[in-house]
Amino acid sequence: MSGLFQDDPAEQDDTPPLPDGPGLFGDSLAVSLPAPTLAVPYRVLARKYRPTTFGDLIGQETMVRTLRNAFAAGRVAHAFMLTGVRGVGKTTTARIIARALNCIGPNGTGGPTADPCGVCANCIGILADRHPDVVEMDAASRTGVEDMREVIEATRFRPMQARTKVFVIDEIHMLSRNAFNALLKTLEEPPPHVKFVFATTEIRKVPITVLSRCQRFDLRRVRVAELSDLFGRIAVKENVTIEPAALEQIARSADGSVRDGLSMLDQAIAQAEGTITGAAVAEMLGLADREAVFELMDAVMGGKPAAALAITDRAYERGADLGALLQDLLELLHTVTRLKSVPALRDSPDLPEAERTLGAAFADRLSVSVLARAWQMLLKGVGEVEIAPDRRAAAEMVLIRLCHVSDMPTPADLIRRLSAAGTSGGPAPSMPAGGGGGARAVANGAPAMFAEPAVQPGPRLGTFRDVVAWVGDRKEAMLHAHLLHSVHLVRFAPPVIELRPLADAPRDLSSRLSALLSDATGTRWTIAVSREAGEATIADQGNAADTARKTAAADHPLVRAILAAFPGARVDTVHDKTMDAYGLPAPVPDVPDIPAFAPPDADYFDEEPMEMDL
Repeated sequence: MSGLFQDDPAEQDDTPPLPDGPGLFGDSLAVSLPAPTLAVPYRVLARKYRPTTFGDLIGQETMVRTLRNAFAAGRVAHAFMLTGVRGVGKTTTARIIARALNCIGPNGTGGPTADPCGVCANCIGILADRHPDVVEMDAASRTGVEDMREVIEATRFRPMQARTKVFVIDEIHMLSRNAFNALLKTLEEPPPHVKFVFATTEIRKVPITVLSRCQRFDLRRVRVAELSDLFGRIAVKENVTIEPAALEQIARSADGSVRDGLSMLDQAIAQAEGTITGAAVAEMLGLADREAVFELMDAVMGGKPAAALAITDRAYERGADLGALLQDLLELLHTVTRLKSVPALRDSPDLPEAERTLGAAFADRLSVSVLARAWQMLLKGVGEVEIAPDRRAAAEMVLIRLCHVSDMPTPADLIRRLSAAGTSGGPAPSMPAGGGGGARAVANGAPAMFAEPAVQPGPRLGTFRDVVAWVGDRKEAMLHAHLLHSVHLVRFAPPVIELRPLADAPRDLSSRLSALLSDATGTRWTIAVSREAGEATIADQGNAADTARKTAAADHPLVRAILAAFPGARVDTVHDKTMDAYGLPAPVPDVPDIPAFAPPDADYFDEEPMEMDL
């Protein structure tokens, strides 16, 4: 049958006819050939291999099991909160939930299912991101209350094609407070044809009022072994040959993110010519290969700085970041410490073969104290590298320090050695008694429970040091500083205090202190200025007491042995919980003389009755 304006299509020739005469301007017309077929645009691996069913998700077994049971029992929640780091499948899971809710099956009669068919109109439309009843909103760019009101208004209308209208809101923690408040009522009592799926990387920023209305799923980081297996399968489908070491490098660098790992794999495939090697991936990512990290660990723990610097030289020449090399060493140190603490991990399939064998050898050779010391030094060193003007120099200095202390005993080992050699002394030295302004011994051995403050009511001001501390608590910073450093106590007899101020003390010190004390206690205080020498300032007393404590501590036989074993070490601070804030012993206020109790065999005295004034 002929076409409407042409002959039978089966007899047509698609080749355009050649012109049989000159063109409009005298030249023969150029023959217009059919446009070449456009090449299909390349899809990155992260999109090409995006999971389309719950069975395709890896590393999220708990969430998948819960959702499957919910669909099987018909108990699907009206709102879901998906949280986790970037690239673990939050948005992908939201789309799978939308397809599972709206799948009608190949024959168009199916209901909600945990295994969507993928061939019905709803499945195809949602998978292509063009279904009118599945609305995806990026809360990072639409944060206002007006944007949320549009969503709330849309919930009033029934779906156009699907069974359920699904609203997917990504990065929901970016919504404003008013936007969250606008969403609450609809989220608590949504229409029966509406479901919400929220995704966030910052769950702590989501209000608890929103979280309480959602069924929450924490998507965990995907393990290195699972990522390596996934990337290996994808490499086979892409007809790419890649070494296991390269897969492991990519999986480690992905840090639990499937999307990040697939992006790295995409880059490795693009730059490789032939087999993708571990060295090529390490160079691409600016990392040191795993073998170099183990060699560096051996050199550092063996006290071989020349070997350690040779390894860093090779890594630097390949373009590796030495800061990243230290972080890899820190990660390996953590793994070795875990193997040391939990030997059963040596049989764990979650650890690569190198960690299980070489790491176990390090764990057998090194003590926990040595590993802990190296961890602290390396952790501090990583921070130094980040702020250093020359990252390479800073990293090498960290490694040299680690090599230097590798053969040094830990403090615990040194104490055990000195104790075994009989160098440990007797009891710890007693702390020197510091002078306290106005402090005297308790009379007749009476307990301090009978002590009474010198002035009542108001603060308990039994000593001059109590007065100084009280001034500090009143936020009188300048007055407090002068009382510490610039006055000598001559006599403390409340409500009279005699002081000898130094030249740098302010002239109104006496009047200010008198006014503060009088207002607080209701008693008039007199602050007299004296020319007598008086006691040392409280600051000088504290410094003298601190020096005495350090001297006494340094004289202890065990401390002397430690100082001799570690040249250049010194006693920096001695902490004594019995001292007050000024480093002085707590003063003991005066108490009245109390007679001792009568002995048990004393005779009962009843010659005259006791007289009492009532």
